[in-house]
Amino acid sequence: MSQTSVEYVCRTDAGGWRISGTRVSLDSVIYAYWEGKSPEAIVEEFPALMPEQVYGTVAFYLRHRSEIDRYLQEQETRWNQLRQASEAQHGPLLDRLRAARKPKSAEEHP
Repeated sequence: MSQTSVEYVCRTDAGGWRISGTRVSLDSVIYAYWEGKSPEAIVEEFPALMPEQVYGTVAFYLRHRSEIDRYLQEQETRWNQLRQASEAQHGPLLDRLRAARKPKSAEEHP
C-alpha cells in the first residue's frame, strides 16, 4: 500500500503560516487548540476547514513545536509593538471616540 504525504500547513511569502488551500492562519488554529477546543469545535469556528486539516495542523504544530512557539511569540511581540505605536500616534483621537461612545449617566439626563 502506497502512502502519500499531505502538507496541511504552508508558509506564506510574507513569512506567516496558513492552513494549505485556505486563508485560515496557523495562529488561529493553534490558539483555539491551546484554549482546549476540540478539532470539531475548531471546524465550527472556521468552516473553511475540514476535521482532517485541523488534526493535521495540530500534528504539524506538535512536530515543529519549538519553531512554531518562537514564531507565535514573535507575532505577539510584533502585534504589541503595532498596538503601542498606533495608540501613541492616534491616542487623542481614540480617547475622543471612546468618550463619545460612553453612555451618559442617569444624572446627566433630566
